[in-house]
Amino acid sequence: MTFANDAPLARYRTMRRIRTFEERVGELFLKGESAGSMLHLSIGEEAVVGLTDHMAEGDTFTTHHRGHGIFLARGADPMRMLAEIAGREAGYCRGKGGSMHIADRGLGHLGANAIVGGGIPHVVGAGITARNTGTRAVSVAFFGDGGMGQGILYEAMNMAALWKLPVVFCCINNQYGMGTRVDRSAGRQDFPARAEAFGLRAARADGSDVEAVHDAAQAIVEGARDGQPGFMEIDAYRFHGHARMDKSPYRTPEEEEEGRARDPLATARTSLADDTLLDTIDAEAEAEMDTAMKTAIAATPPASDTMFQDVYDPSTPAPRPQRARLADVLEERA
Repeated sequence: MTFANDAPLARYRTMRRIRTFEERVGELFLKGESAGSMLHLSIGEEAVVGLTDHMAEGDTFTTHHRGHGIFLARGADPMRMLAEIAGREAGYCRGKGGSMHIADRGLGHLGANAIVGGGIPHVVGAGITARNTGTRAVSVAFFGDGGMGQGILYEAMNMAALWKLPVVFCCINNQYGMGTRVDRSAGRQDFPARAEAFGLRAARADGSDVEAVHDAAQAIVEGARDGQPGFMEIDAYRFHGHARMDKSPYRTPEEEEEGRARDPLATARTSLADDTLLDTIDAEAEAEMDTAMKTAIAATPPASDTMFQDVYDPSTPAPRPQRARLADVLEERA
């Protein structure tokens, strides 16, 4: 459906698609159709759309292990994403990356990373490329509050400031690094002040309000395009546990109730106020993601003889089975 250029309504639609997609990811896991044993949902963090809306074609980004929604906001096909999470050939990485290692250069996704802070330094390289080629492209590193404890972040921020790179560091602070609350892991929780100490332009926005994030992110992204690297903290709340099987016993029911009350979709619905239209958007998202999940589940897994493709250089001979190598050794000794 069209929105007559109503940007807030379009942002709501993107957030609703992300929320529904993540719910289907959880269902995929419960059906036993997901590849691997770990899935990390970004439900409660959908207001990141306020920043991704300022990104343009040609911009690049990296994500952490909770990056499904960010990729969807940047134009990803939900069926290909679900196929990847399900370990199917139709996925973005032919089913070999799974939930935490999705990438697509065509959409500027330089890679998700299961290592905390692992994708942060990549945007420095992308920023150098953009600066040297004069493309005015921005590269954004998305990470959680756990990434604020990684030394590579501070090296990367310093380099970005020193070389005036078109880079943005975006911390989606969902209050928990796995099971450790942020006030138990950070001696000082003023994250923007850390970035400012390196010379970055910094801002913090309420992650329950996508429009507040959008307003705060505008100067950060535009400044980066002009060679002033930036830092953005989005203060959100992780609705569920660290991974799909984590029942978050380290949080009280009262805390979870209070945190989930900061629902960015509920805030957006209140401000948009057209329940009939919003219900239509919700229904369209449900239908889209139901179709995507059914198609992904029906897709075929990668053939076993493709196991080493996209892993080694194409000119490198494929590894031989262990039994064949042992047979050769035994034959030589005979």
